[in-house]
Amino acid sequence: MTTPELPPTLEVLRPLIGVFAGQGDGDFPTVDPFRYHEEVSFLPRGPLLTYAQHTADPATGRPMHAETGFLRRAGDDRLELLLAHTFGLTELQEGHLEVAPEAGVELRLTLHSTAIGVAGTAKAVDAVRRQLTVSGDELRSELWMSYAGVSDTQHLLSVLERTG
Repeated sequence: MTTPELPPTLEVLRPLIGVFAGQGDGDFPTVDPFRYHEEVSFLPRGPLLTYAQHTADPATGRPMHAETGFLRRAGDDRLELLLAHTFGLTELQEGHLEVAPEAGVELRLTLHSTAIGVAGTAKAVDAVRRQLTVSGDELRSELWMSYAGVSDTQHLLSVLERTG
């Protein structure tokens, strides 16, 4: 995929721009382990990247979860990710960006929730953190959460390939 000319503030995020898809695994003490198909996109829009994610049951195609939002630079290595989830949660995550932190890795984003909004009918999640790692055309996405008395436990892991 050829990306458009980017503002200088987004140039460092170029390896993240595109559409990625693949399989993931979920687990948490309050649910049975599960598999999912995931598609994620990060696309430039002015001085930020739009973010869209959705998952589906790999056997049936039934939608499982979706979230949408914006990724913004907030300084040299600082980031802000603003999200809305389909199950009634909004989330502000803040963190940092590492460029080429190790051999074979182009980019790593490490983010944690600093504010979570919960709709009246939603399950209250206490905290979320995620790490996104780009290596060539591969995006590795890991998510940990604190929920229902269980603190900071890995919930999701997916390895996605660039499709566009």
